[in-house]
Amino acid sequence: MSEDTDQALHAQDVDYTDGETTFQGYLAVLRTVAEPRPCVVLSHDWSGLNNPTKCLAERYARLGYACFAVDVYGKGVRGDSLGDNSRLMSPLMGDRALLRRRLLAGFTAAIRLPGIDTTRTAAVGYCFGGLCALDLARAGPPDLKAVVSFHGGLGAPGLGEQGPIEPSILLLHGWEDPVVPVADVLDFAKEMTAAKADWQLHAYGHARHAFTFEEAKFPERGVVYDRKADERSWAAMRRHLAAAFGEDRAEP
Repeated sequence: MSEDTDQALHAQDVDYTDGETTFQGYLAVLRTVAEPRPCVVLSHDWSGLNNPTKCLAERYARLGYACFAVDVYGKGVRGDSLGDNSRLMSPLMGDRALLRRRLLAGFTAAIRLPGIDTTRTAAVGYCFGGLCALDLARAGPPDLKAVVSFHGGLGAPGLGEQGPIEPSILLLHGWEDPVVPVADVLDFAKEMTAAKADWQLHAYGHARHAFTFEEAKFPERGVVYDRKADERSWAAMRRHLAAAFGEDRAEP
């Protein structure tokens, strides 16, 4: 369990399994919010469930949600939040069926937690986690109402014919992202339309990859923080989740 940064916030590690593999997720909730709470299932970036993702989980919790950050690498398997984590991500990108199974295991662990409104769940992710959130939408777990991808990968998993996609989809994309080029965005739009998804695209002019991460300072790789895109995408996410959950929330 982490030390709370304020007395209203409760945060703890949560172990769960898929087959013989143990994973360690991270739950953050406000003690002051009445149960049952809507649940946001948060997928980490390519570095694993490190402190930046835990801080994001706490930020979502302060909106009144129960936020459960899932772990797709395994307990204790973590990378460098500022380094190259291809060795961790590439095996799952090469086996999207395994990735889907691990995501569904994390989703199941989240909705089994006490105090969760299992009829109001959402999946959110950043970078590699954005792709994970979209893969959850493609997998179609019951009662998943909304999905939000921040500067995420978009490629379809290639796991056979895609059925209808039920949750509402919000794609938050930096228009000058060299990691996820415009061709990928157009292919994604075709995929979502064919799956009869309720989908939206918010594209931020001049923003590049990882535009929400303040430590993204690698212009030579097109990985750069963008304050405007960060603030606008957070506000768009809040509206999207509020609409999906039937909430009447004020603007941030």
